[in-house]
Amino acid sequence: MLSRVANSLYWMSRYLERADNVARFVRVNAHLMLDLGLDSNQARWLSLIYASGDHEEFRKKHKISSESTVLRFLTFDAKNQNSILSCVASARENARTVREHLPSEIWEAINELFHFTLKHRRRRFIEDLQEFYEHFQGMGHMITGYAEDMLAHHEAWHFIRLGRMLERADKTARLLDIKYFFLTTTLSKMPEAYDTLEWAAVLKSVNANDMYRKKYHIFNYRNIANFLIFDPFVPRSINYCVNAASDSLDAIIGDSSNSIVARQEMDILKNSLETSDVDQVLLIGVHDYIDVFQYNLNIVDEAIYKSFFLLDQHSVLSSV
Repeated sequence: MLSRVANSLYWMSRYLERADNVARFVRVNAHLMLDLGLDSNQARWLSLIYASGDHEEFRKKHKISSESTVLRFLTFDAKNQNSILSCVASARENARTVREHLPSEIWEAINELFHFTLKHRRRRFIEDLQEFYEHFQGMGHMITGYAEDMLAHHEAWHFIRLGRMLERADKTARLLDIKYFFLTTTLSKMPEAYDTLEWAAVLKSVNANDMYRKKYHIFNYRNIANFLIFDPFVPRSINYCVNAASDSLDAIIGDSSNSIVARQEMDILKNSLETSDVDQVLLIGVHDYIDVFQYNLNIVDEAIYKSFFLLDQHSVLSSV
């Protein structure tokens, strides 16, 4: 496989996953505010900006974090490189350059998703966008299903999964970091009845509410931190994502010794999870633990870039 093809597949997948995460975060947060009877809460909307990692860019453009400014920034702002519209546009461009390596159904679905997003870009308030987010997520799941069922699980598929899982691990970590801080500093000031709704919203943001309820009978920060960081069977837990990414990296590298740096950095990331537990995380502090994790995750991403993508576009990966 050519280096440029691998790069496009990897980033196509990351951008699609990023857009899906934003859509889910916004949708769940909006439902929560309705459940709590909150018409507008700047701190809650701003927490979504922090979870996206784009708070500095947002602050340059907006003085307040209102419903309309946050929704516009996260969903349709073409100048925000991590908005849903920008991510889908980037995924579409990456897919376009490697159309011959993708089933036609995947390209057509991504193209349709892009035009669907464009069609709704004038909407500004959550009442007008709930249906958009729901349909957007459904289309995203369809694309993931196409990739699972219509691609041989060889190099192309592994680069797609590698990108998706690293992006997913990053977003779960960001969400846990921001929401954990927000909830542990605000729940003590709120009625006890709000606790379940708040923690359930965190789990819904990673499609894990039902899974959590089957394993635990109560909502508390210790169980949720353990569940979202360490559970090896939850598809959006950090541990699950890192292990899946590691498996795909192994499959891509095969017997080659030339990508040893990427393998070593991935092993460091895995080891950081294998040698810690939730008690250690709480002792260190969730924020500090996530900071170290994301630092190591960024090193892995850089090593993958240097090992597979920082090559002449005509380089063949099997010779790397």
